[in-house]
Amino acid sequence: MNIKHLAFGFLTIGLIGCNSNPKEKKKVEIETYPDIKIVGAMKNVMRKGELGSSIDLDTISDKNGLYGLGPVSYLRGELLINNGKSYLSKVISDSTMTVEKTFETSAPFFVYGNVTEWNEIELPPYLKTIQDLEKLIDNKTTEYKRPFAFKLIGQVSSAIIHIQNLPEGTKVTSPKEAHQGQTNYELENVNVEVIGFFSREHKGIFTHHDSFLHMHLITKDESKMGHLDKMEIGKMKLYLPKK
Repeated sequence: MNIKHLAFGFLTIGLIGCNSNPKEKKKVEIETYPDIKIVGAMKNVMRKGELGSSIDLDTISDKNGLYGLGPVSYLRGELLINNGKSYLSKVISDSTMTVEKTFETSAPFFVYGNVTEWNEIELPPYLKTIQDLEKLIDNKTTEYKRPFAFKLIGQVSSAIIHIQNLPEGTKVTSPKEAHQGQTNYELENVNVEVIGFFSREHKGIFTHHDSFLHMHLITKDESKMGHLDKMEIGKMKLYLPKK
């Protein structure tokens, strides 16, 4: 091999090495995210009408400390997994609903993950709204890997939850069409658990365009469950995953 060929060989190896570094770095950055899993996307459901199943809940194998939420396929109910137990709520009337324990269901988009150890935080008395909660969580988790699950346990002074109840056969091309049939329920002075997921980077994926939070509420007696739209916080504790 002459000197010209040898030099060309070293140059080629050097270029390959330079080109591979950014890809390797990018891969490492992706792998630093926690084990929160996301299937489907809210915006594809609301704007593209992708209402069918993106995940069957009974295919999630690891149920130890499992938390998750999303709507039912074809927007005919709400789903919540709370510490390995799966709940499905559906509209009966403007004032009543059913809440069933089952993994035999599916979702067009869903976010879930496993948490087995929590840090407990007593919420200050001045903290009352979802917006207050969002700021507190954001400030207390600047060093956390995101997205992550969290939960609240205690009493709400008042709350509004909803259940999607899209009429069968409805075609969806906009959020307005997607919310046809949605039924709201008001709660007062009731003990609840709220399961939520926080992210600054998933608007339109599993949070709405104006929020870093997606939360579902279930009453302590498990008779009511739905997507949490509004609440006045009473005496509650916040639980964040241990880092």
